[in-house]
Amino acid sequence: MKATTTDPPRWLLPALLPALLLGLLALSPRTQPGGGGISRLPDRPNILFLLADDQRPDTIGAWGNPHVRTPHLDRLAAEGFSLTGVHCHGSIHGAVCIPSRAMLMSGRSLYRVPMNLEGVDTVPELLARGGYRTFITGKWHNGGESVARIFQEGSSVFLGGMCDHTRVPRRELKDGVLGEPVTTEGFSSELFADAVIDFIGSAKGETPFFAYVAFTAPHDPRQPPEPWRSRALAAPPPLPPNFLPQHPFDNGWLTGRDEKLAPWPRPPRMIRDQLAEYYGLIEHLDAQVGRILAALESSGRAEDTIVIYAADHGLSMGSHGLLGKQSLHDHSMRSPVIVRGPGLRPGRAAALAYLFDLSATFLDVAGVEPPPALEGRSLRPLLEGRAAGHRGRLATFYEDIQRAVRDDRWKLIRYPKVDHEQLFDLREDPHEMVNLAGSPEHAGRQARMREWLEEAQAEFDDPHPLVVAEPGPLEIDLSGRERTPDRWQPEWIVEKYFGGG
Repeated sequence: MKATTTDPPRWLLPALLPALLLGLLALSPRTQPGGGGISRLPDRPNILFLLADDQRPDTIGAWGNPHVRTPHLDRLAAEGFSLTGVHCHGSIHGAVCIPSRAMLMSGRSLYRVPMNLEGVDTVPELLARGGYRTFITGKWHNGGESVARIFQEGSSVFLGGMCDHTRVPRRELKDGVLGEPVTTEGFSSELFADAVIDFIGSAKGETPFFAYVAFTAPHDPRQPPEPWRSRALAAPPPLPPNFLPQHPFDNGWLTGRDEKLAPWPRPPRMIRDQLAEYYGLIEHLDAQVGRILAALESSGRAEDTIVIYAADHGLSMGSHGLLGKQSLHDHSMRSPVIVRGPGLRPGRAAALAYLFDLSATFLDVAGVEPPPALEGRSLRPLLEGRAAGHRGRLATFYEDIQRAVRDDRWKLIRYPKVDHEQLFDLREDPHEMVNLAGSPEHAGRQARMREWLEEAQAEFDDPHPLVVAEPGPLEIDLSGRERTPDRWQPEWIVEKYFGGG
């Protein structure tokens, strides 16, 4: 089993076209802007920030996916503002959530924030100094010392990257002290929803609050509770429009942990089964979002609360032959973001933004002065209809093996270690399937975008070269590496697809 050194041949395009068209609405960044013409968001509102883990942007019903049931997120989208062009800035290692969340908490870019947030003025701390009550529940993967410093209080805090969703080691945070872990029965998403619901019930009086709810779903292990599991597996969703049995060349991460969750070439039925469980986790998470929103409304605080739903990054789940988030394709780096708030007119915009721009947005709506080191740009003008765009270009980085830059139509990905590039016309090819790099017709554009990459490296202090002295081969031999199930995979997946190994 060898990955070829070429991208999908052009003769495959007619066969792929129906699937591409089917997924166009869900993934296309070409959504039309909406909203505008409103007054303003209220001063010093409560901020309820709901953050999913590993949720790709095409997994919300209201965003065009008919195969996933997300009635509460759909309602949030109908009542709020959908931002479909938001991207994670990248990662320095395979655990993409760590830098993503560090950037969210600090408003700093990838190479300017320590992963443990040491010495950084974070958004919750700045909000607390501005008179906000700050609370956390859920996942914190940036160090126990930092969470105890950054938040005033917390309940059901999980330190780590992943765990059995039914056995979460939870800690309480009070008076700057993080308690010892306690494991009790209950599913992760429900436990974290319970914690913030209790907090909302206690948030009385005039003091505004910032509540950070960091779910571990839909991160694996993919073990949705019943009846979500059975319902999802009874009718597995179709393969992603850009599914490939195997990635066509060595992107530098084909033997990483996430890529070992299925054999090569990828068995289509196995990918559909994993997608079903993934969707089941999202649908169960959606139900908890519904509980939280209902509690907010019952508390009487909904009219002065901004609700933000987002994810730290996406996930491949079979797209381009990949499973994890360790790539710079849109399915891995783009994040779903929905903002609902009093005075905010429902709408939708595809404006390009970084996920860490949310940090500046939080400070802006709270009336808190941002620190000099903050690089995020407030999305408030876009949300209030005072701006049609946000950032003209985005750059994303993964370890020292992948670099990308894009505008609202074109995207260039460079793989320095193998001296390979991909150029995509996102308007005509939103699923990034047709590589135009090397085409004489696009030589000038490819060269200009390589210059954009160099400019982005300087802008963000990227220390890694775009060219290496001795690039490796594009081809990689994956023979014998496919029967490596992960210990977190459900037993039935291991038994069915790995022969019980």
